[in-house]
Amino acid sequence: MKSTSFRSAVGAVLTAALSAVVLPASAASAAENPAAAGTVDAATAQSFGRLADAVLTQRTAALLDTERSVRSAAPLAEKNVRLSAGQTRTEDTALSTLRTRKARLAALGEAYTSADTRVAVDRVRVEAGRATVRATETTTLTYKKIRGDEPATTGFQAHHRLSFAATADGKWQLTGLTSTDDGPLAVNEPSTARVAAGTTALPEATPAAISVPSRPQTKPAGSYDYTAMASYAEKYWQNYNPAYRKFNEAGGDCTNFVSQALKAGGWANKSGDAEDYRSWWYDTSYQSTSWVGANEWSWFTLDAKRATNLANVYYMGVGDVMQMDFDKDGSKDHTMLVTYRSSSGVPYLTYHSVNTYRKSVASIIASYPNSAYYAYRT
Repeated sequence: MKSTSFRSAVGAVLTAALSAVVLPASAASAAENPAAAGTVDAATAQSFGRLADAVLTQRTAALLDTERSVRSAAPLAEKNVRLSAGQTRTEDTALSTLRTRKARLAALGEAYTSADTRVAVDRVRVEAGRATVRATETTTLTYKKIRGDEPATTGFQAHHRLSFAATADGKWQLTGLTSTDDGPLAVNEPSTARVAAGTTALPEATPAAISVPSRPQTKPAGSYDYTAMASYAEKYWQNYNPAYRKFNEAGGDCTNFVSQALKAGGWANKSGDAEDYRSWWYDTSYQSTSWVGANEWSWFTLDAKRATNLANVYYMGVGDVMQMDFDKDGSKDHTMLVTYRSSSGVPYLTYHSVNTYRKSVASIIASYPNSAYYAYRT
């Protein structure tokens, strides 16, 4: 595995961020114990980033076919920053969970030979002996050639919030690390989806099987340009198309992104009231709910016969769509587009929230074996 050191380019970001969080060092108490007094200098802020890098790199390493220690390259403790005892136990549990996920992936015929995890600190805030760090992780994993038809890599960007607490001896401890993204887990994120309290039946779409079928199904020729759909998604999976609005802070951008790709492949607008699921459109000022909402998109798609449900997720081909109901509460939570399919019949999906490139359906199932899946032939 290619381990990651904290990149020097982050320095410029930290310099700007620190101007808002570093308190005057002239105060006597701060000089004696800056951490407890609620101050942080540039070196400490950079240590926050290196520790985030170390933890996330170690999580990624737990998924590799040949796991190697990354402690020497990215130590989990420095002179002034380290994991708390509680967070150490949390990470031990996380690594165990990820190794179980690796075994589940292996049973599904998938493995990774190497990875590159990079962490950039976006913001640091310090108040009353506590620090909150916002960081962006960019990870690329290399697929092991088991069947020989896998794509070269898969990748994602994930956003994290790290919580640090000052100790009496002037040091900092990492007490929490949480994802701030909507959408499916990043493959190295050990948390599980929350289960909703109630259930609501939505029978419009038929759930798809997730077992590998004995006979792969080839996607027949259709009336849309599936190559254009995939090309669009793989062009804008990380760098968003400025011609469209983003919905990351308004429930997630996943369905908006898939709608863009479908339009690029030939889906035509269908006029109508914005709140009527039977319409599907986007303009410079607004859009239909079916353009951005996962459930509304499904209702429109099936009502307008733009797509039909498939019996198995492995039947999907390039340009087909998969949706997930994480906790089986009857409401669809996420929308993804197939942008690659191996010759042996494994679909690979690209999507927003978490921004992800060519993630295999097997790795998604391995992370969410108890979710409901819906596959759509476009």
